[in-house]
Amino acid sequence: MEVLQTLSVALGLAALTGYSLYLTVFATGLAIHFGWVHLAPQFSSLSILGDPAVLIVSGLLFALEFLADKIPWVDSVWDAVHTVIRPIGGAFLATRALGHTSPAFEVIVALLAGAMSFASHSLKSSTRLLVNTSPEPFSNIAVSTAENVLVVGGVALLWHYPIAVFVFLSLLFALTFYFLPKIWRSIWMNLWFISRKLNQITAGGENIDKLPAKLPSRYETLFRRLTCNSATVAWAVPCVSGKGKHLEPNRFGYLVASNEDPCKLWFITKTIIGSASKMLEIERFEVSLGRRLLFDELTLYSPGSHHRFTFRFDRGNAGLARKVAAELENRGHPAQPPALAEAKDQENGSSGVTAGRGSITVPDPVERDHSTQDYSATPVTPEIPSS
Repeated sequence: MEVLQTLSVALGLAALTGYSLYLTVFATGLAIHFGWVHLAPQFSSLSILGDPAVLIVSGLLFALEFLADKIPWVDSVWDAVHTVIRPIGGAFLATRALGHTSPAFEVIVALLAGAMSFASHSLKSSTRLLVNTSPEPFSNIAVSTAENVLVVGGVALLWHYPIAVFVFLSLLFALTFYFLPKIWRSIWMNLWFISRKLNQITAGGENIDKLPAKLPSRYETLFRRLTCNSATVAWAVPCVSGKGKHLEPNRFGYLVASNEDPCKLWFITKTIIGSASKMLEIERFEVSLGRRLLFDELTLYSPGSHHRFTFRFDRGNAGLARKVAAELENRGHPAQPPALAEAKDQENGSSGVTAGRGSITVPDPVERDHSTQDYSATPVTPEIPSS
């Protein structure tokens, strides 16, 4: 039982460091220094955290983190810097909590502690990137404060109910680890959108006069297999998948239309271990085009079936999303193309304009090809993120 309690405290502290390493050390040190927590003999090695020098350094670092954590985008930069620091700190703190033990067991616990710290750090970082896209700054303050309360509460409960807290954190770790690929894909795509937006600000966007009609060779092979060589490409535009039935979010791919069938669209994407293609049959739909903080978002919505699909276009290609929306509207039925919502300041939020009518059906996903992913031949965007 004593071994289980020791392991629970060690890994519990490591998991909390993924949210805030400095607050975990500072809160634990304060509790030890003022006698709020009486350390059992097996935790005697943690008494060093109550040393005044450790308290001063950890307190100053937490004060700096407290301020950085409340400022949009600064918090994401801070998290990026601590991607390595927090797991290493969590592993060190866990091994410190073990006291004197066998080297093999110490290495195993260090590896588990680093993994738990990295998982909680990934969850925190992805949450912050999503929150940063909101137009107001108060959500950052609320989320940051909630994380601080979680760490302080976790440290307090860990000493009184170590096994219960460890079980809770382990379940959270398991869920986070399961969704870790999606979490990091979301982080990577947001970072890519940020880089493209900065590139537009510094170098200006590329003006698109005509939608490209050529796919990179690997994607063209996928398209031909999907259509059994019965269709030719009318236009193909690079974009990132958003939300939609059978549509996995944050996947880079190409939205493709054919010359033969104006009522079908293909979204072709590739994964590391293979490829996945989605075919959207479009008929009587609503098209909306909204400008978000980092990207332009194209939405296809069916009032009858209530299916909604979103695709995101980076800001490096000025007017690409507008031209795609106009082309889709013309393919459905000739009408006035929807106007892209005027850009607004971040404080005023985002907006979208809706036009057109219709329905969208999505067959089951078609899994084809197992070739290696390659975005180097993209005809529109010179820089393409990896999936």
